[in-house]
Amino acid sequence: MTERFSVSLEPELFEAFGQYLEKHGYRNRSEAVRDLIRRALIEEEWHSGRNVIGVLSLVYNHHQRTLQDRLTEIQHRFHDLVIASTHVHLDYDDCLEVVIVRGRSAKVRKMADELITQRGVKDGRLVISGTARPATEHSHRHHAGH
Repeated sequence: MTERFSVSLEPELFEAFGQYLEKHGYRNRSEAVRDLIRRALIEEEWHSGRNVIGVLSLVYNHHQRTLQDRLTEIQHRFHDLVIASTHVHLDYDDCLEVVIVRGRSAKVRKMADELITQRGVKDGRLVISGTARPATEHSHRHHAGH
């Protein structure tokens, strides 16, 4: 079931929102408002210390001495966060490592920071996501096989 509500905006904000809709290809204001609310709730999850999911990408020079060993060691230390990882050879020198993580936001950030700041990592980004829905008595956990 969809709930409806109205929003009042100053003319300048309304105009800026219209430009935002056009720039990002939204078909209507409702879609954009839903996405903005979801992002705000995910941001709140991130800052609350609750569980989050995320994707960490690292681009690095594989010729950097001991770097790959250090990256692997850090992931093993945080093994409870790592769901999966994959390694891609971009060219002769550079590799991309993508790590899918899940856990408490502070611990996910700590692991990401350790990986990103390793000497030889050219670029590192952590993109977090979440359910964007507050926990309620109706929330339930999905088990393997669902």
